[in-house]
Amino acid sequence: MAEIMQAIKGASAHRVNKLLNRRGRVWQEESFDRALRKEDQVQEKLFYMLENAVRAGLVSNPLDYPWIWRRTSPTVVSAPS
Repeated sequence: MAEIMQAIKGASAHRVNKLLNRRGRVWQEESFDRALRKEDQVQEKLFYMLENAVRAGLVSNPLDYPWIWRRTSPTVVSAPS
């Protein structure tokens, strides 16, 4: 898994730097892999990922973030209680 992540991060960092006409690190050195065994765990992590762009101040609605993945009919995700 580490080799796969390294390949993905290396290729994407190269492209990001090229698009932004810069050099340097794009990714932090970390690997937080978690086994999600229950539906509520999946929903919690999905909500966390969707809210990253909101927390960063990039959008007010996570579905407005242009690089978020979607189905043709976006699933409504509510915050975990």
